[in-house]
Amino acid sequence: MQEITPNIYIDNEQIDYIEGSYNLNGGLTSAELHFEIPKPAGDFRKLWNREVTLYLNEIDTVPIFRGWITLAEQGLNSLEIRAEDAMGYLVNAGTDSQSSLTLTERDNLDGYTVGAAMVKAISKAKLQDKIGTAYIGDTTPRINSVSEPLRGSMTLHAILTELLSKAVDNSGTLPRPNIARLIDDGTNSQLIIELESDIETDTVVHTYTEQDNIIELSILNRKVPTVITVNGKNDATATFTHTSAMTAFDNNPLEISNDSLGSPAACLDFAQKLFRANLKNQYEYSLVVSEGAYLNENDVIKIVTDDPEYSGNYRVIGKQVDFSPDSSKCGLTINRKPPTLAEYISSKDN
Repeated sequence: MQEITPNIYIDNEQIDYIEGSYNLNGGLTSAELHFEIPKPAGDFRKLWNREVTLYLNEIDTVPIFRGWITLAEQGLNSLEIRAEDAMGYLVNAGTDSQSSLTLTERDNLDGYTVGAAMVKAISKAKLQDKIGTAYIGDTTPRINSVSEPLRGSMTLHAILTELLSKAVDNSGTLPRPNIARLIDDGTNSQLIIELESDIETDTVVHTYTEQDNIIELSILNRKVPTVITVNGKNDATATFTHTSAMTAFDNNPLEISNDSLGSPAACLDFAQKLFRANLKNQYEYSLVVSEGAYLNENDVIKIVTDDPEYSGNYRVIGKQVDFSPDSSKCGLTINRKPPTLAEYISSKDN
């Protein structure tokens, strides 16, 4: 296990801190860093919007977190600070930028791929100093037009969410969505687009066992769709209902679109596959582990236990690191979520 000794910098100047917590929830939400420092002698309000970086070890050349201070609250003998990473700027306006664009018939993102559209949108919003696009890449497959062009006033977060929902990889048994997340190049935060990991085929980057590096494991139920409507091309549609599952999991409808399906029978078969995939993977797991602070959202890990129900591959969807100058604790949120849920594939959760 690599021991971590976190260091916090404000505008590249290392500071003393009392304790801190790094939280990454994933899914196009901003990561947050909360930390407490001794009360400064000057005006603490001057800390607002200053850049903060968190390095897990002094030898690291890339921070685990890069963000900007959004809140500083004065306590009796200390100052509590909150910083958000660049993903927050997709929703919240900064001092010299705007988080929303007005898309019209004359000024729009029509004809661009998703990656190119986000480069243009970030540039128009004057956010290049917060969100880099040098490594953004593009969706798989690439799309360069949408059936319903984006119009009106939209946040960059809404634009990215809408564009990602249009690009789905249908080369496998089930569609795979594209996701966006941040990486750091050592100087700037960079937005990248990639396929959501396939827990069956992608490389496992870390293995956990009850004997070696799992401290605590808890299980969270998630909603299992029991009435699934699939809309194909040329008005083909079908609805699959699992009556006995409704008794156990309630009436949870899910409606999705898959233009690769050309008949009601194909839509029904796909709906049944979706139900089985969701039923098999109805849990999210929260782990407290002795290692894993360097793991990223979308990484695939493996859990080995004596219980085959819980053994297997999982996808990292969130992470929390609590730390002080002399101790640390890492928590992971993982799941086996099948790659077809409402928020990802042009679907509607009623």
